[in-house]
Amino acid sequence: QVQLVESGGGLVQAGGSLRLSCAASSGRTFKGFAVGWFRQAPGKDREFVARNNWGQFLTTYADSVKGRFTLSRDNAKNILYLQINSLKPEDTAIYYCATSDSAVARSLEAYNYWGQGTQVTVSS
Repeated sequence: QVQLVESGGGLVQAGGSLRLSCAASSGRTFKGFAVGWFRQAPGKDREFVARNNWGQFLTTYADSVKGRFTLSRDNAKNILYLQINSLKPEDTAIYYCATSDSAVARSLEAYNYWGQGTQVTVSS
């Protein structure tokens, strides 16, 4: 069973930054597979934040985070990152990383494995 573990969340003032990390359990690599970040605010559905399909140079971002968030992979360490800058109160949510058994994933349902989430709270 693939396990993903997120870390790096916390309480930060508006305008601040955080770097979220996502580590995969031993034996599982992100190399060759689609990866993504999602978030869920209280009372709302889980929403897409960013994704990168294997073999594609470009990463896709939600309009609400474009220019502020950056998804990256460290294939050597087998860690997925989400750098989040210029945080806003509306970014407050639980953030989840996910990966697929496929190289390409374009919907939430296409991701097979999810982490437990890390809380990001932005104060105004």
